[in-house]
Amino acid sequence: MLTRREVVKGFAAGVGATLMGPYISKGAGKMRIGFIPLTDCGSVVMAKELGLYKKYGVDVEVTKEASWPNVRDKLLNGELTAAHTLFSLPLSVYTGVGGPKGKVIPIVMVINFNGQAITLANKFKGKVGFRDIKNVKQAVQEIIAKEGECTFAMTFPGGTHDIWLRYWLGACGINPNKDVRVIPNPPPQMVANMKVGRMDGFCVGEPWNAVAVREGVGFSHLATQDVWKHHPEKVLAFNNEFFEKNREEVKAITKAVLEAARWCDDMKNRKELAKVLSQAKYVNAPADALEARLLGIYDLGVGKHTYKDDYMLYYKNGEVPFPKKSYGIFFLAQFRRWEMVKEQINYKAVVDTIIKQDFYVSVAKEMNIPIPKDDMKPLTGFIDGVVFDPNDPEGSIKKYAVREV
Repeated sequence: MLTRREVVKGFAAGVGATLMGPYISKGAGKMRIGFIPLTDCGSVVMAKELGLYKKYGVDVEVTKEASWPNVRDKLLNGELTAAHTLFSLPLSVYTGVGGPKGKVIPIVMVINFNGQAITLANKFKGKVGFRDIKNVKQAVQEIIAKEGECTFAMTFPGGTHDIWLRYWLGACGINPNKDVRVIPNPPPQMVANMKVGRMDGFCVGEPWNAVAVREGVGFSHLATQDVWKHHPEKVLAFNNEFFEKNREEVKAITKAVLEAARWCDDMKNRKELAKVLSQAKYVNAPADALEARLLGIYDLGVGKHTYKDDYMLYYKNGEVPFPKKSYGIFFLAQFRRWEMVKEQINYKAVVDTIIKQDFYVSVAKEMNIPIPKDDMKPLTGFIDGVVFDPNDPEGSIKKYAVREV
C-alpha cells in the first residue's frame, strides 16, 4: 500500500494521474484559483488550459476577479483557495497597509519577473520621453501650476504597482506623499479612466499599457524592468487555512503552475499564450497587444523599443519562482520609506511568516528545479543606482533620503 507521500512523489516521477487524481481530489473537492486579467496570470491560466491541474490530481476552477481588494477578501475568507496576486499584497495586508493587520496570506512561489509599465497621459508628450526621468519633475510641476494637482494611479495600496510608481517618483525627485496625488484603480479600468481624465499617469501590468498606446490615450514612459531589472512581480498565494490543512493539494497546485511557467517561458509558445489570454474569459484584450510585449517588442507611443533579456519572465531556469525573503524585506522597507508603516518592523519575523520558502524548496526538489543560492545578497539594478541590503533594511532606507524632495 503506497503512502500519500509516495503517491505524490510517484506521480511527479510519471506514475500517472489515474493513480493520484482521485486520491488528492477526494480530500478538498473543487478548488478555486483567482486571477486578475493581466498578462502575468499566464501560468495560472495555462495550467488549466494545458490540463496540468488535472495531471497533478486536483480539480481546479480558475476565476476572473474584479480587483486586488476583491482577491484579498476572497483569499482571507476562503472563497478562493489560491490566487495570482501582487508579491507585496500579503505583506501589505499583514502590516495593515492594505488590509486587516496580522492576517496571513502565505506566498508559495513567484509567478513572474518584469513586464509592468508606467504610462503617462499625452499631455506629457514633448516634455518627457522614454526613460527620461530628469524632466519628469518639471513636467509635473507645470501640470500642477495649470490644473491644481497631478494624479497618478496604481492598483492596490502597498502593492507592487504602488511601490514601482513611488520608487520612480522618488528617483525623479518627487515625493508621492506630498507633491502629487496617488489613487488606487483596478487594472482593467486604467485606460478608460485615463480617457476621461481621472489620472495623469498610471502604473499597471500588461496588456493595459499596450492598450493605452493602441487607443491613443497615453504613452509608455518606461517599463518596470527599467525601474528594477528582473524585479519580482506576482506570486501564487493561498488561503492560510487551506495551506495549513491541505499541504498535498497545495503541492499539486504549485507543481501545475511551475510546469505551466516553464511552458510560458518558452518563446516559441508566446504567440499561443497571447491568443489564449486574449479571450474574453481571461484578459479580454487584443492578442497582438499581448503578444508584442510578451516578445519584448514595445510600441511606446513615442517610438519603439525591444527588451532583449528583461521582458516578462515566468521561469528563467528556476530563478523566477523561488520566493526570496530578501524581496519581502525590500517591499517592507519601502512601506517604511514612504511612511505607510510608521512603527519599526521585525523584518525577519514578517517574511518568515508570509514567505513559505521551505515549502517551495521541497516542491522544487521533487521536480528537479534548480534552487537559487543567492537569497539575502544585496539587491541591485535599480533606476536610482541604490544598492539595497536586505540584511540592513533600515540603513538602506537612509540611502534614499537625498533623492526625495
